[in-house]
Amino acid sequence: MTRAWSLPFRNQLLARAASSSPKPGGDGLPRPCRHLPRCAAASPGSALAAWSPIAAIEALTIIGGCDAAHAVSEMIERAVVQGPGLQVAVSAAANLGTVLSPGALCRLLRDAEPRIRADACRCARPLPQLISLLIDLLDDLDQRVATSAACALGRMGKIEARGRLKTLLRHDPSEDVIDAVTPIADEECAVLLGRIARSGSVLADAALASLENIDHARAVVITAAIRRLRPSSSDS
Repeated sequence: MTRAWSLPFRNQLLARAASSSPKPGGDGLPRPCRHLPRCAAASPGSALAAWSPIAAIEALTIIGGCDAAHAVSEMIERAVVQGPGLQVAVSAAANLGTVLSPGALCRLLRDAEPRIRADACRCARPLPQLISLLIDLLDDLDQRVATSAACALGRMGKIEARGRLKTLLRHDPSEDVIDAVTPIADEECAVLLGRIARSGSVLADAALASLENIDHARAVVITAAIRRLRPSSSDS
C-alpha cells in the first residue's frame, strides 16, 4: 500500500529537483525532475518513476526523514531497482533506517553481491529467520559481510557474534564494532576495550563509554583505573 507524501517532504523533493544542474538544450530542466510538479502529490512509487532510480535514491538520501525512508522501501519491495541500483538502494535504506519486510531482507541477505549483503545486515531486525541468516553470514567469505553481520547480531544481544567481534577489537576496531560488542561483552571484551581506551587513539573515548555501559565487575575496575589516569577537566 502506498501513502501520500507529507507536504514538507514534497517541497524538499521539489527544491532538490530545482537545485539540480540543468541538462544542456531542451527545456533547461534537469531530466529526472521535469515531471515532478505534476506528480508530487502522488505516491512515492509513481512520482519517482520520473527519475532514474539512482538519481531518485540519491535525492531521497540527502533529504532524509521518514518519507524518504518509506520511498526507498517501496522501491526495494516493488523491485523498482535492480543491479547497481539495488546496491545503492540498500545502502540508502541502511543509512535512512528504512524498515524492510522480512521477505525482502531474507532475499537481500542471500544476494550474490557482497555489498548488498553487508548493507542488508545493517537493516536487519531481531526476527528468528533473520537472526539465523545473520549467524550464517558470520562465516561469509567477504569480510565486510561477516563484520556487518557480527555488528548486527551484537546490537541484538546475540552472543554468537562475540568471537568475531573480539577478533575485530584486536585487529580492526571501529566505533561500530565497539558499539556492537557492548551488549554482549564478557571479561575478555572488557580487557580489549580497556586497551583501546588507554591507547590515546580516536577510538579511546568510544571504548571508555562502552566500558561504562558494560555490567561486568572487570569492566568497572578497568573503567575506574582509566579514569584515575586521565586528567580531569579541572586540571586542564
